[in-house]
Amino acid sequence: MEFEGIHHIAIIGHDLEKTLDFYVTKLGFEISAQHQRESKGDIKIDLQKNGLVLEVFIKANAPARSTYPEGEACGLRHLAFAVLDVDKTVKRLKQLDIPTEPVRRDDFTHKKMTFFFDPDGLPLEIHE
Repeated sequence: MEFEGIHHIAIIGHDLEKTLDFYVTKLGFEISAQHQRESKGDIKIDLQKNGLVLEVFIKANAPARSTYPEGEACGLRHLAFAVLDVDKTVKRLKQLDIPTEPVRRDDFTHKKMTFFFDPDGLPLEIHE
């Protein structure tokens, strides 16, 4: 079995407008496809940026995420984006009214990193 990379990452959100504002308007992803899935009761949106593909499913009645960091459930913990300059990226996020946690250094790589959150509380990391 040979894996060649990550094909996509799937995210579930509650609110179409807030989710698109966050990922498209603020983070700069582009919509490559959008489908209303009547049989599943959701909307599927494919987003792309710099070779990264996100599948976003809008499900108004999806259960809320567990609290962070206490009470984390098993499964995907967070999504981490590689950036060249964490401080510069934090500054840009703050200009977009996206709060971030304080910048800190990874315990093992000693590279700068921090977290911010999407409209549904999904932890997103930026890491040098």
